[in-house]
Amino acid sequence: MCQSCHVPAGSPYRTAERPELLGDTAEGAAGLTTHAPQAAQTVVLPDSLDEAVAALTAMPAAVPVAGGTDLMAAVNAGLLRPSALVGLGRISELRGWHYQDGAALLGSGLTHARVGRPDFAALIPALAAAARAAGPPQVRNAGTLGGNIASADRTGDALPVLAALDATVLIAEPAGGHREIPVSHLLAGVEMLRTGELIAFVRAPLLHAPQVFLKATGRTGPGRAAASVALVLDPARRAVRCAVGAVAPAPLRPMEAEQWVAGLMDWDGHRGLPPEALAAFGDYVAAACIPDPPPGAEGEEPPRLPAAALHLRRTVSALARRALGRALS
Repeated sequence: MCQSCHVPAGSPYRTAERPELLGDTAEGAAGLTTHAPQAAQTVVLPDSLDEAVAALTAMPAAVPVAGGTDLMAAVNAGLLRPSALVGLGRISELRGWHYQDGAALLGSGLTHARVGRPDFAALIPALAAAARAAGPPQVRNAGTLGGNIASADRTGDALPVLAALDATVLIAEPAGGHREIPVSHLLAGVEMLRTGELIAFVRAPLLHAPQVFLKATGRTGPGRAAASVALVLDPARRAVRCAVGAVAPAPLRPMEAEQWVAGLMDWDGHRGLPPEALAAFGDYVAAACIPDPPPGAEGEEPPRLPAAALHLRRTVSALARRALGRALS
């Protein structure tokens, strides 16, 4: 038994002792001092999905890594010190997509740069728009769809799009096969990854209908979202689906606002709406996602939202109004 990685000797996984990768020396790469000697970290490089799942099962404390944009930031900040990494870069089946029953099965290793290309944008426009807004080129070239889901960062640009699409994730299991759960359940913590499991694919419906993704950042140029909105039309179900990102730990779905605006639309004819309806929809979405504080005791002045929350509510309202307007134009 290999003492540093807990993988049986002669294992088929390619391994590399890489203590410098995580900065786990007396003075770490992020300038973090350590107070006790630590074992060298191990990087396992499987060639297939089955090998990756087997490696994660053999090393329950190991962390899977593809682009590493979020993982290495956490390591360098001293927030995470994994004992081993399972690199997914050699698994070709995770870097493509194929079609199944009116949906696209997207490999978790698809990079933002690949998702943002025109051929993919023709399939799922909102997800392509989110990928193009995911940050500077070095982030888009390395960051992956599965990593965005696994890190569950509230500002992840792909997350509200996946929530609005009602997308699901296919999770590879140690016993073989996959189990499928809604992306929103994983992001909200309703269901969690178990030991040895790995996000393999994302199932996204191909709606062939208008989709929009918009976000507001705190500074000019690519940056983390202060708020984002994904909106998709689903003519087959006569539904409008909207998700708001970055304002809560997981994307929010204002379902009453969705149902209200869908009821106003002429799905069999021209689907346009007057400006006042667009504005009302934006306000409805914003109030649902950033509600007023609960009323105080009787006789007290009603509490007010802080100025920052009011500004965020106005931002969400503007994004939702514009997203619906663009989808209907």
